Amino acid sequence: MTKVFIDGSAGTTGLRIYERLENRKDIELLKLTDEKRKDINARKEMLNKADISFLCLPDDAARESVSLCENENTVIIDTSTAHRTADGWVYGFPELSKAQKNKIAASKRIAVPGCHASGFISLVFPLIENGLLDKNALLSCFSVTGYSGGGKKMIAEYENEERDILLSSPRQYGIGQMHKHLPEMTAVTGLVNKPIFSPIVADFYSGMAVTVPIFGSIINGTADDIKKLYKEKYTGPIVSYAESADENGFVAANKLAGKDSIEISVAGNGDRILLISRYDNLGKGASGAAIECMNIVLRLPETTGLTL
Repeated sequence: MTKVFIDGSAGTTGLRIYERLENRKDIELLKLTDEKRKDINARKEMLNKADISFLCLPDDAARESVSLCENENTVIIDTSTAHRTADGWVYGFPELSKAQKNKIAASKRIAVPGCHASGFISLVFPLIENGLLDKNALLSCFSVTGYSGGGKKMIAEYENEERDILLSSPRQYGIGQMHKHLPEMTAVTGLVNKPIFSPIVADFYSGMAVTVPIFGSIINGTADDIKKLYKEKYTGPIVSYAESADENGFVAANKLAGKDSIEISVAGNGDRILLISRYDNLGKGASGAAIECMNIVLRLPETTGLTL
C-alpha cells in the first residue's frame, strides 16, 4: 500500500486531495494532528516516511519541505508555484507529449501546473511545437475563474452574507502584469515574450475559461489547421477537443465545474481566432492534476479517482 502525506492538508487544494484519497484502498494516508500540523520535526518525519508527499503550501514553505525530505525514494508532488520552472523538476502536464508523461512517471520531483497556466499552455504549446505559431509571437490571454482559486480567505469573502457589493461583479486582477503564472506560461510553451495576461475572478465557486485571441495572419496555416492539430493531439480521456463548444453563442466558465477534464475548442473566424480551454480550477487546475500525476507515478490508469 502506498503511503501518502499531504503537507498543507488544511488548505483548499490539500483538502481536495485528501477527500479524493481518503477512501482509496490502495492508499495509506499519513496524518498529523492539528497541534502537530506546523511542527517542523513532525512534518519532517512524515515527509521522509511517505512514498509520495503532496505539498499544498505557500512557495517558501514548499521549499522548506523539500529541504526537509532526505529520503531519496520519496516522490514529491508540489502544487505551489515554487518549482514549476526549477531545474530538476518535471512539469506535471502529461498531455504535452508522450515524452512528458514518461518524465513524470520516472521523476521524484513533480511540479503541478498553475490553474491559469494549464489553459494557456494547453492552447499555445501545440502551435509552437508544430510550427503553426512562431515562438517570438506577441500574445494576449484572458481568463475567467471561480473565486475558490483564491483559497480560504477569498472563499470566505465571497460567501460572507455581508460582503462588499463589488464582489458581485467580475473583477480583473494581476493588473501589474506580474502574475505568478507568467514564468511557466513562457518557459513551458517556449515563447520568448510573456503574454499580456488578464485574469478575472467572478462570483461563482469553481470553473475556468482561458482564452487566447490571435490574428489569423500570425498563424502559419489556418484556423482549420489548428482544429485538426487539437483533434489529433487531445483525444482524451482527460484533455479533449470539442467542436462548436459554445452554448448558443456563450461560453460559460463553470461548465466543467466538479470535473477533472479539459475541453479545448476554437472559435472566431479566419481573421480573428479564439482559442478556448475550459476546466475546473480545482480539478485539472489543481488537485485533479496532482492526483493524475500520482497515478502516473504509480503506473495506474491516470483517470483513477478522477471525475470526468
